[in-house]
Amino acid sequence: MTDKRSTTADANPELQTEAEEEQDYFDYFYDEPGTAPGTLNIEADAPPAPIILIDYNEPKAIRIRIENPLDCASYLDSDSVSWVDVQGLGNHQMWEQLASVFNLHPLVLEDVVNVPQRPKVEDYSNQLVLIVLMIMAKEQGGGFYTEQVSFVLGKHYLLTVQEEPERDSFGPVRDRIRSGKGQVRTQGADYLAYALLDAIIDGFFPVLEDYEERIEALEDEVVVNPTRQTLEKIYQIRRELLSFRRAIWPLRSAINTLVRGGHDLISPDVLIYFRDCYDHVIQVLDILETYRELTSGLMDVYLSAVSNKMNEVMKLLTVISTIFIPLTFVAGVYGMNFNTDVSPWNMPELNWSWGYLICWAGMIAIALGLVAFFWRRGWFENFSSTIKGD
Repeated sequence: MTDKRSTTADANPELQTEAEEEQDYFDYFYDEPGTAPGTLNIEADAPPAPIILIDYNEPKAIRIRIENPLDCASYLDSDSVSWVDVQGLGNHQMWEQLASVFNLHPLVLEDVVNVPQRPKVEDYSNQLVLIVLMIMAKEQGGGFYTEQVSFVLGKHYLLTVQEEPERDSFGPVRDRIRSGKGQVRTQGADYLAYALLDAIIDGFFPVLEDYEERIEALEDEVVVNPTRQTLEKIYQIRRELLSFRRAIWPLRSAINTLVRGGHDLISPDVLIYFRDCYDHVIQVLDILETYRELTSGLMDVYLSAVSNKMNEVMKLLTVISTIFIPLTFVAGVYGMNFNTDVSPWNMPELNWSWGYLICWAGMIAIALGLVAFFWRRGWFENFSSTIKGD
């Protein structure tokens, strides 16, 4: 992955602004100053990427692993639909060959290879280029993977470039092509582009479900037993949601441009399906904004819970101090050691045969009286939960 992300929480997360969090956690690729347009950021010793070609029409579908990119040329002018899936970023030689076969503009190559790019739509007259970010939930530990997927749509072909070959959301589409279910084999390359885009957007919802479960668990934790680890979890989810939003927010504008602008490569019948994709993106963003508001609310609840917990502790200490203040006064008075032989007024109680016991009885009575007073006032109701929480 070449996207710039950091999962390390700041030492003082409360002091970091939302804009700083978003920029620190996820950022798009940018060229170094002075770089010539069309420069590809590929390692010199990078191996070629696997290329899978699926060529289909209504009666049949074939799947071929392409060893030489030049072999794709014979499939592009046929009446069948050719899906060329490049699973990885490959090397310079591979892209030179693909550029010659698909007649790719240097700026298209730059957007496809130098990842991650901001989701967008570019019109190159005989080609339509769509850049999106695929987001998939991690199997363990929460969070998600991000991966750029580039679409180059032609009249009878669709070229897709995946940043990572290990995982994608295209399995259901491949199954429908292989089995002939649905409309995909009766439609053109534009419908295939819609089906793949719809699969990417559908992959957003499992990620949102995972965050829903994590936020619900945090709500219980914040109320029952808020700790420093709870604050770190809230802050981590907040950063991840900011990254999620930054990744898919431009997709709304890109699909809206595609729907409203229209293109000769997309038929009016298929354009209706792209409108459905736009509606799904809006739905995802609405859910995402709701979760962001919930996490902000959790931060406020956490601070309130910690403050209430501190207030209960201070109340307990106040009760203990209030009980011992009169006892300390009594002990201090009878610890002044005035000489009783000099004056009959110098603590005559010290010569009483029951003086010591009477002093103890008075101190115990004062303590019990104060305990009873605080009990009736309801000051002891939350002490047990406070002590258990500590």
